[in-house]
Amino acid sequence: MGKFSRLGNELYNGHKSIDFVGKRALWYTISGAIVLAALLVVILKGLNFGVEFTGGIQYRVSGLSSEQASQTVADDVREAIGESGVPGAESATVSTVEAEDSSSILIETEDLTLDESDRVVDAIREVTGASEEQLSQQEIGASWGQQVAQRAILGVVVFLILVMLFIWGYFREWKMSVAALAALFHDVVITVGVYSLSGFPVTPAAVTGVLAILGFSLYDTVVVFDKVRENTTPGEMKRTRHSYAEAANLAVNQTLVRSINTGIVALIPIGAILYVSAVQLGASSLKDLALSQFVGMAAGVFSSVWVAPRILVHLKSSETEVVLAERRARARKRAEADKYAHVPALVEDGPVGERPAELEDIDFEIEDDDEPQDSPRPATSGRGRIAPAPHSEVRPTNAAGRPQPSRQPRSKRSK
Repeated sequence: MGKFSRLGNELYNGHKSIDFVGKRALWYTISGAIVLAALLVVILKGLNFGVEFTGGIQYRVSGLSSEQASQTVADDVREAIGESGVPGAESATVSTVEAEDSSSILIETEDLTLDESDRVVDAIREVTGASEEQLSQQEIGASWGQQVAQRAILGVVVFLILVMLFIWGYFREWKMSVAALAALFHDVVITVGVYSLSGFPVTPAAVTGVLAILGFSLYDTVVVFDKVRENTTPGEMKRTRHSYAEAANLAVNQTLVRSINTGIVALIPIGAILYVSAVQLGASSLKDLALSQFVGMAAGVFSSVWVAPRILVHLKSSETEVVLAERRARARKRAEADKYAHVPALVEDGPVGERPAELEDIDFEIEDDDEPQDSPRPATSGRGRIAPAPHSEVRPTNAAGRPQPSRQPRSKRSK
């Protein structure tokens, strides 16, 4: 943990940096490939909608004790129905319901014929030993599932509208709203694709999990965008002399450790629920909710770090201020690589060269060796040699090709 803390400190201070917003083609290719794969899985395999959406039959065995309505008995009932050979009952959903007075077992299957329903009833009674009075059945219409789907879609639409208005009002930047919505679309598509690949039935609990991950993904994206806004204010960019892309990338690095820690803390309990419900308990309502939340939260961490900031920088790259800041940053890098590459040269019969426009706001530092001195520089002769400062009268002479101190007789030197 000490090394991880030091790494987080170095990322926050800018001593180390991971290029998240650069390499546009690479990150877009990776994200696009993941989204495309998820869409292909949904198109080719489809979603396994539960009886709440497609309609079916629900069997209830009531009046059982806690021992008779245990998870072991529910697993035995599921196996017995699957071995009965009824085509629409291989993927029956069996769950337990505990109450103060008595417990019950719920079995949900697809629409069955009268003969197939009798075979399922016989399998249930054989395992549970329930009487005819304890076993009841009722049909579940698909209209209720359609109402749930319509309300879920309406809730998503209202949520997205509120998200756009909130981000636009908070950041005063509509491009951040577009980037956040793109990240949400990325997370939902990946979650639905994994759900289709797993074969888990789509239930109202799964829809609830998808709605929950939208809020988690939005929360993580807003935290990153808030740091981006802090680093890209005019005063901060002038102080740090960063381009918009560099300032945004620094913001992502500064929030990286927080995003990873938040994601791990959120994924550990959801992963535990998913394992217990899918492997040990087999309770569909729990595993449906846990799977959607687990995949969605993991995708939300990825999108808030790699997808949303990259899209934001791409949308901002055409703005005039961002373009000028990018030019100044490139010119500054060239100047730092060679401090004297743009020093104006003195032309004998012409004016001093003007400073390039992109270097107008760059302050070239003068090192100690380059500081101006009070004493004048010694003059150079025509042969390029430096003549020492004279201590006596200097007269022209042709002996050495330069002025020489005159030599007086000894008798006149003291006068």
